[in-house]
Amino acid sequence: MRPVNPKRLVKDYARIFFGTFMAACGIAIFSNPARLTGGGVTGVGTILYYTLGIDPGVSMLCINIPLFFLGMHFFGSKYGLKVFVGATMLSVWTSVLGGLTGYRGVLDYTDTTNVLISAICYGVLVGGGIGIVMRAGANTGGTDILAQIVAKFTPFNVGSIEFCMNACVVLCGGFFFGIRNTIFAFIAMYISGQMISYVVVKWGTSLAKTAYIFSNDRVPDISRRVISELHHGGTLFKGTGIYTSKERNMLMVVVPNNQLRILEEIVHEADPKAFMFISEAFQVLGNGFTPFRDKVESSNQN
Repeated sequence: MRPVNPKRLVKDYARIFFGTFMAACGIAIFSNPARLTGGGVTGVGTILYYTLGIDPGVSMLCINIPLFFLGMHFFGSKYGLKVFVGATMLSVWTSVLGGLTGYRGVLDYTDTTNVLISAICYGVLVGGGIGIVMRAGANTGGTDILAQIVAKFTPFNVGSIEFCMNACVVLCGGFFFGIRNTIFAFIAMYISGQMISYVVVKWGTSLAKTAYIFSNDRVPDISRRVISELHHGGTLFKGTGIYTSKERNMLMVVVPNNQLRILEEIVHEADPKAFMFISEAFQVLGNGFTPFRDKVESSNQN
């Protein structure tokens, strides 16, 4: 078992507090006043608030209690503690912010445009907030737990899974708040899912590009210039073109985004007839990029 890293632990809980506050702003100031069922436990909280008068923060916490034990079962007691803190803080922040504003928000909802604006703000704030909490190795309870469990055993990303689960709650909200708000709620959920995926997968990572370069006889020249001008290495492959049945050389190079233009110029100058395609490269680790040690230490949840 790895020893506890105090600095990392403080950083994780700081992320949880900030992320839950950010998400609560989206709920208490935008989605709930606009009568948008944001999906999951927050959406249920909105429905209960307008039908039974129950404070959304209180109902969210009550629903999250059994889901908390489910998360603890799959991810362990330490993960469960972070989930408990995340779910509790989201509920507390929601109740506090809702109490300060009376759940009336800051916009005039007689104007349909403001409902759309609230949907966008909800998606950005809640998706970004949940993503920050997830980067701390936790979540805010509710369908976040279910989404991470499914993502643990499937190739699907957390944002897409959560969007599908929350769609059921959004549709239920349509019976209470009408088709217009349901459409806006789906827009909010899509934005939220994209924000979660962006923050969890891309935010703070070493963004780079992987270039695959095909040239008949100029690959050695391109390789030398990559080393001398970009200060990066690469890998040579040999293959056979299925159209010409001729052997071809391929060079694979990973470069930071700001060097991509230089690489394109190198290839064009060395061989104007070369063929090159480029793909995204996330989490580039090793020589010339983020050291493995730094990444492992920053990802250490214990």
